[in-house]
Amino acid sequence: MGKSKKYKRSVYQSLAVITQFGINMLVPIFMCSFAGLFLDRKLGTAFWFVLLFFAGALAGFRNIYILARKIYEGDKENDKQN
Repeated sequence: MGKSKKYKRSVYQSLAVITQFGINMLVPIFMCSFAGLFLDRKLGTAFWFVLLFFAGALAGFRNIYILARKIYEGDKENDKQN
């Protein structure tokens, strides 16, 4: 029974990490896209949306990289302790 609880915990932790990846990627893209759309409508231009969309995508990829690096380094530390 102990093994089953440990398995469920690892599944839930994996789902939480996947959710964090999605949120860390989508939030900057949406925020920057909406800011670009707002600026385009306010200023009467047509390039802020595209520019800020790509800036949001880069910020999202950076967030994912940092999160993945932290998880990977944490796994290395756990392997050393065991």
